[in-house]
Amino acid sequence: MSVVFLNKGPPTVDAETLKGVAAHSNITLRPQDEEHYRYLLDSFDATAQQVADLPAWTNPELLPEAGTLPRKYWKESKNPLNAWSHRTEIKSSSPENNKLAGKTFAVKDNVSIGGLPITGGTFPELLVGKSEYPISEIDAVVVSRILQAGGIIAGSATCEHFSMSPLSWTSANGPVHNPWRKGYTAGGSSSGPGALVGAGVIKAWRKRHGLPPIDDELGPHVDMAIGGDQGGSIRIPGAYNGIYGLKPTHGLVPYTGILSLNPMIDHTGPMCGTLEDTAAMLGVMAGYDGIDPRMTPESPKMDEVKDYSAILANFISEKKEKGEWTPEKSGVGLRVGVIKEAFEVLGLTDEVKAIVKEAVERFKSIGATVEEVSIPMHTIGPSIWYVQLKSYEILTKHNPAAVNVIFNADFLLHNREPNLQAKAMMHAIQLRKAYDDVLANYDVLVTPMNPTTGSMHPQYDQTVGEKMAPSIGGTLNSCQFNITGHPGLAFPVGWGNVENGKGKMPIAMQIVGKRFEDDTVLKAAAAWEVPGLGLDSWDGK
Repeated sequence: MSVVFLNKGPPTVDAETLKGVAAHSNITLRPQDEEHYRYLLDSFDATAQQVADLPAWTNPELLPEAGTLPRKYWKESKNPLNAWSHRTEIKSSSPENNKLAGKTFAVKDNVSIGGLPITGGTFPELLVGKSEYPISEIDAVVVSRILQAGGIIAGSATCEHFSMSPLSWTSANGPVHNPWRKGYTAGGSSSGPGALVGAGVIKAWRKRHGLPPIDDELGPHVDMAIGGDQGGSIRIPGAYNGIYGLKPTHGLVPYTGILSLNPMIDHTGPMCGTLEDTAAMLGVMAGYDGIDPRMTPESPKMDEVKDYSAILANFISEKKEKGEWTPEKSGVGLRVGVIKEAFEVLGLTDEVKAIVKEAVERFKSIGATVEEVSIPMHTIGPSIWYVQLKSYEILTKHNPAAVNVIFNADFLLHNREPNLQAKAMMHAIQLRKAYDDVLANYDVLVTPMNPTTGSMHPQYDQTVGEKMAPSIGGTLNSCQFNITGHPGLAFPVGWGNVENGKGKMPIAMQIVGKRFEDDTVLKAAAAWEVPGLGLDSWDGK
């Protein structure tokens, strides 16, 4: 059914304008039809003008808390990792609870913080067509929830160019350095958040192992960070920085107020230094907000959100009562499926494969049931994910991956069948079912996370091939779960040698669970760590 609004004013669309519009669609108008279509298009233009004449409107529910205004921001003078975008210090004047009281947060720079610039990792000319970055008028829902739980927003953190890189050298802000080794990737696209949390992890790790502090090399850090994940952008920097990066179930955490790539794969979630912080942060972020269309009838209302911290604590307490919270029994009752194809993806090094397989063996040693499972569609998943992506303009110099997406999108439009994107979406549901069928018999699935130890940053004058090479395989065990919606947690399980052989960097494993059973993923990671933290398998000496 169509509705025609009559234009009661003077005509605004003439015959030439109509012919130009028709030509764009390769339509040749019959002379006897021209005036009728011109009249209809003129009516539509009048309708569009009514909307254009409306003043801009901001949902008052998203406005910053008055008690936090005015907000100041500045550039961090001590920023050796180049991980800070803009510093601030925002606290709620009347928090609703103290679940995150005193914890400091960095926010990926594609997330709105009212009163602060937002960059999306790109240049302002590409973002808004102006020479200055826009100032956010609203707080993203997750930012508001952090503040209402007593958290302190310490600033925005550098993100990759339009959030479209698994490495950390593409931001207009410059490369973000890995806190474990300067000049190496921190992973992307939540590169700054990962590095800032990682810096705090390093400080604690060095203290545990009796190593001297290197605070000047790390700069100010944060306890937790808000990251974004469309193909692995929380989990990949989580892996490279030796922290916990959780991509929650799709639709569990509202994405409102965050720059989108594609609603089907948009996720925001916690990046933390400890598993306990991850549980606490998820409990605060989660819950239906009444605005985000990504949320579904499966999404819990605010009063139905699981208390992930309590669930984790109760799980440990019950295990202790049974005498099972030991290095030999913490995994008793846990069923783990090891995805065979996840160890066969392109770019996965033998060293990483060996380290993650050793981590899988630990599940056996703590009493879990561990079995290899085959999910052939796991290898096709990245293709399904990629075909339904949107494209964005960007400079080859800074991120050829984004330019490649533009070329691919245009190629699909003009050289492939028109329903290919829809076909990919259909198979996304099939892929979800493939994982669900296996998860019916297991509590969690596991895969390697980062395919290699961190690579060195490329030079801007290198060829596209040289720049792209280190990213090969970066998302091949992560992007599938963006289109299926399953929760995935990356956490450190060991160490690998850097590419020049001088030093080590963290290696991570990914735990994947049933949709909306993010708590089971946290439990599995907690059980794995009873014999010792993955980072503590090496003392740095």
